[in-house]
Amino acid sequence: MLGLGPLSVRPDRQRSGVGSALMHAVLGAADALGEPLVLLLGDPGYYTRFGFRPAQELDVVPPVAEWGGAFQARALSAYDPALTGVFSYATPFQRL
Repeated sequence: MLGLGPLSVRPDRQRSGVGSALMHAVLGAADALGEPLVLLLGDPGYYTRFGFRPAQELDVVPPVAEWGGAFQARALSAYDPALTGVFSYATPFQRL
């Protein structure tokens, strides 16, 4: 599983398609590399347009319970429903 974040666009470039282009590029690259899922913490109102849904719907639990529906997952071609459990970020991110 691939943990993505943070993804942001400079305020003067927002609403010009840059964020969407970045997200499509990330999802395409992750799919081409055989990643089964992309997970992120973000606003469901924004990320649902890219196919993200609450990770718990796929039985993937956020590392912090309070994240709830803001912790989202996007299944890719290599997705296997057997991939369940508590998600853990790579060690360098856990130190932040």
